[in-house]
Amino acid sequence: MKRALDVLISLLALLLFSPWLLVAAAAIALESGRPIIFRQARLGLYGREFRMYKFRSMVLDAAARGPYHTAEADPRITRAGRWLRRTSIDELPQLLNVLKGDMSLVGPRPDVPEQRRLYSDADWALRCSVRPGITGLAQATLRSEATPEQRLALDLQYAREHSLLLDLRIIVRTLARASGKGSN
Repeated sequence: MKRALDVLISLLALLLFSPWLLVAAAAIALESGRPIIFRQARLGLYGREFRMYKFRSMVLDAAARGPYHTAEADPRITRAGRWLRRTSIDELPQLLNVLKGDMSLVGPRPDVPEQRRLYSDADWALRCSVRPGITGLAQATLRSEATPEQRLALDLQYAREHSLLLDLRIIVRTLARASGKGSN
């Protein structure tokens, strides 16, 4: 049932947000050219690697400019990128990952391969027992304010307690936070 809802909601969201997808693509192209979509290796269900999609929000040579912890003041973020991140529109291409089955609407955020080392073997097995999501317990609860330790704990909590009802609560909290009406 969760997979069917993921597909249905993703298709509806892509249709609903298609004007914003076009505006975002145009803003990126006009400011800094192509590519418009950023692809990055992430780890998903059972630890399988996949390519996650996002709208590109940084300058083209961001990796060459140094390893920053991405933050609001990161000089590599473009003007369009600041808007995309503030509105979370940069995440919308992940709806394609949901349609492909790499991700779900709700689950722990997918980790980059280097983050595997943060987990014990038992925690990693638990973490990878659920499909990663566009939003999750950590994002709905703390958004970007979560420390890595808090995010890890909330991701594991989700893996232990996931249910359709919890997913619906997370979606409602995420939407409330995105609209500025949510609180911790």
